[in-house]
Amino acid sequence: MSLVKIKDAPTVWKYLNGVVNVYKPAGLTVQQVRHTIIGNLCRDLNQLKVRPPLERVTIESGTDSKYLVRTTEDLSDNVLVVGPRYQPEDIRIRMSANHGRLTSGVIVIGINKGLSMAYRIQQNRPLRVYRVTGFLGKATETHFGDSRVIAKATMKHIGSDKINRLLASLQASHQKKMFELCGVDMQSQAAYDLAVKGTIRPSANTQPMIYGIRLVEFRRPFFTIEIHAINETETYLGNLIHEIGLNLKSVGHCVGIRCIRHGHFELKDSLLRKDWNLQCMLNSMAQSNQLLKQHPEMLQQINSELVDLEDDQRLAEDKQG
Repeated sequence: MSLVKIKDAPTVWKYLNGVVNVYKPAGLTVQQVRHTIIGNLCRDLNQLKVRPPLERVTIESGTDSKYLVRTTEDLSDNVLVVGPRYQPEDIRIRMSANHGRLTSGVIVIGINKGLSMAYRIQQNRPLRVYRVTGFLGKATETHFGDSRVIAKATMKHIGSDKINRLLASLQASHQKKMFELCGVDMQSQAAYDLAVKGTIRPSANTQPMIYGIRLVEFRRPFFTIEIHAINETETYLGNLIHEIGLNLKSVGHCVGIRCIRHGHFELKDSLLRKDWNLQCMLNSMAQSNQLLKQHPEMLQQINSELVDLEDDQRLAEDKQG
């Protein structure tokens, strides 16, 4: 069966509902991303075949005391008068994560009727994975590289072994604090039952929680760590790099944050800025809808357990094999 290319804008508009996985560049705010996507969608929709202007009925006097009824184009509905058929106010967009200006990577957005899906993904707080790069030896005012340097320290004594030990200690402390955020006593039967089930979500949705942290690359003075977390913010990740520098008897600041996975939405499927157009959005929307059907827990949380993404991916590969 051959595919039919649709050139009718109203037909395309009916299918422009769902969630899309896009790549947010660093240096852009989420509002700038929103305005850019809306502008591109309006541009592409208006380039398709839109509805013709409405017609109005006119009654004119004719010969022999008769009236002539005619239909003419309603100039008040002409695109030269009212503007393009699709306006930015017609398209609604909601972000499922509030990434900061300096953060790049995966961000899931809902379009039109997909706003509720994006909201449910945000409320279910799926695990997000980041690659955060720090710079040792210099501290800045905001803990990021775009602000003024306020302190310098030596970092020649720092090696990958020291960083690995510190990261292991941080992960252990967050796992211990996880039970406190869940509102259960560490010595209770409820805490044991939760621990047996596996990784759990805290009851509060404001407290950042790290589920995994490891060193990915170390090239002095730069180091890159991978963080699995929920409820995190750009400011929190910057403060974390600052604290790591202090605990290593030095100072440091964050030079890059990239989200490589949001739940089951991965970096390799994200739309780059050059692909923020109508055709690519529709293709990504169909792919995202299929992904949500395979993993309904992203839309409806049925328990407090977090899905192990690595084990889930290996299980899917085994089924395919």
